[in-house]
Amino acid sequence: MSVSRRTFLKTGAAAACAACAAQVPLPVSAQPKNNRELATLIDIRKCIGCEACVEACRDANAPKYPEPEKPFPRMYPARVKAEDWSEPERQAVRDRLTPYNWLFIQEATVRIDGEETTLTIPRRCMHCQNPPCADLCPWGAARKLKNGITRIDADVCLGGNKCQDVCPWAIPQRQTGVGLYLDLMPAFAGNGVMYKCDRCYDRIAAGELPACIEECPENVQTIGPREEIVREAHRRAAEEGLFIYGENENGGTNTLYLSPVPFDELNQAIAAGKGKPHLAAVEDQMAHGDRLAKAMLIAPIAGLAAAVARIYKVVKNSAGEGEERS
Repeated sequence: MSVSRRTFLKTGAAAACAACAAQVPLPVSAQPKNNRELATLIDIRKCIGCEACVEACRDANAPKYPEPEKPFPRMYPARVKAEDWSEPERQAVRDRLTPYNWLFIQEATVRIDGEETTLTIPRRCMHCQNPPCADLCPWGAARKLKNGITRIDADVCLGGNKCQDVCPWAIPQRQTGVGLYLDLMPAFAGNGVMYKCDRCYDRIAAGELPACIEECPENVQTIGPREEIVREAHRRAAEEGLFIYGENENGGTNTLYLSPVPFDELNQAIAAGKGKPHLAAVEDQMAHGDRLAKAMLIAPIAGLAAAVARIYKVVKNSAGEGEERS
C-alpha cells in the first residue's frame, strides 16, 4: 500500500515540527554521562555450548525478524547486490550472525594448564558505550538508549550498511526486500534493513531479563549497572587469574567477557569470516577527530530523517487502516 505525497504532507505536517525536535539526538560522544547504563558480564568458563541462549533469542525475537517482499527490486548501480537470508535453510544458520540469528556460539580450542580445552563463547552485539553505528548512521536508525542498549529501528533503517562498516566487529547484518526503502526509491534508496541484538530492550522495559540470560542453565551471564559489573569482573579476574575483554575495547562496551586465557589466544583460535566477530583489541573508533566531526554534522540531519521516517510510518499505517474500514 502506497502513500501519496498529498496524504503524507497533510497528515504529517502538524506533527513534523514537534517530532523532529524530539528526534534530533546529539551524538553519544557529546551526551552527558550521568545516566546509569546496564552491562552484562559473560564468564565463558561456565558456558557449555548448549545453545539454550541461541534458541531463547530466536524465540523471543522472532516477531522482529524480517519478512521480505519478493522478487527484490533491481538495484542500481548493478554492483549493489541483494543480501537474502530468508530461505528456510539460511534462516536455520546458527554458526554466525545473520538477520535471523542475533546470537551464536563461537568455539576456541586452547591449552589450559597444559591440557587442550575447547571454550564456547556466546557472541552478539557488544553494545558500545560510544557506538559508532549510532553516531554515524546518516538516517538516525541506530541509536543508543539511556540504559546502554544500542538498537536499530527497522521502521527507519534503509539498509545502507554504514553501521556494519563502522562497527569494529561488523555486527549488524542486512536483509534485502524489507523496510522503508521499498516505499521510497527501491532501486536507489538503500537495500533493506540491518539487524542485530537489541538486548531484548522491550523485555527490559517490562522489567524482565533478556531471553538469553533468563534461559541459560549455567548462569553464564550477569546483568546489572555497568559500574557494578566492571567491579565484579575485576574482582573475579584478580581472585581467579582471569582476563577481561570489553571494558576498554572501542572506548568501552556494555558487554564484558571473562576468560581463563588471554583474549589474543582466543582470537587466534576462533573461526574468522563474515558474521563471526573477532576478539582482538580495538581502539576507540570515535576518538578520531574526523569521525567525531562527522557525528556532530550528521546528528541533526539523522534526527530529522528519523522523525520524517517515523511520521511516514504512522501515515502509512493510518492510510492502510482507512482503506480496510472502507
